[in-house]
Amino acid sequence: RISVGVVGKYVVLADAYKSLHEALLHAGIETRTCVDIHYIDAEEIETKGLQPLVAMDALLVPGGFGLRGTEGKIMAIEYARQNQIPFFGICLGMQLAVVEFARHVLGLTEAHSTEFNPDTPHPVVGLVTEWINSDGQKEARSQGVDLGGSMRLGAQQCRLTKDSLAQRMYQRDIIQERHRHRYEVNQFYLADCEQKGLLIGGRSIDGSLIETIEIPNHPWFFGCQFHPEFTSNPREAHPVFKSFVQTTRQLQTPERLLQVSRQVVAERS
Repeated sequence: RISVGVVGKYVVLADAYKSLHEALLHAGIETRTCVDIHYIDAEEIETKGLQPLVAMDALLVPGGFGLRGTEGKIMAIEYARQNQIPFFGICLGMQLAVVEFARHVLGLTEAHSTEFNPDTPHPVVGLVTEWINSDGQKEARSQGVDLGGSMRLGAQQCRLTKDSLAQRMYQRDIIQERHRHRYEVNQFYLADCEQKGLLIGGRSIDGSLIETIEIPNHPWFFGCQFHPEFTSNPREAHPVFKSFVQTTRQLQTPERLLQVSRQVVAERS
């Protein structure tokens, strides 16, 4: 039995993270793990602090749009990174993991995404302007076009880095996952990030866009630009969710297992 904290901004609406919720349960089924999912309001972390995270065995920051709750999500990511707690960032969650790393590891304290601060001196995440789609055709967008029409959408191929966590989870060199986003990690900062311990585990098939990031000297720290929850199902858990749940379970200490068992007894009584 594990407790996973989902730190988001849409937590008052039960179905906002429905696909994510189900993917975690699918991973629990396959690994014979009871996954207790706790939705944590990112804004409350900003105002009340990190206490809601203390009882969590793992943290997940999902996708989303808009500034609200962003700093709370970054605080949660820093907490997971520093305390060696399994962390999973999806879409915006991955982008904010790069922002957090740039701020607190590279020392670029004003680093941000241009989605939230167009004038940031360190735009580690910016608007994606062009890419090669799954048909091999170039697609382009600009700041002025309609928001919905400017997204990188649908199934896109990704080439995984040899011996990365990403490759070990998928057991493949090239994967295809579904996307829905407008912003991408700025490759200008990647050399510095990699020098400080951030590994790029996956890139778009033409090598121009960042698809996954990870921290090798962390028990399990992984972010992906795509949405793996969309392709999970009850009979076959998605490999990333399965790895996330399985590793979290394996990392539980005897003290934590005793705490969980007491919690179960209390709930049944």
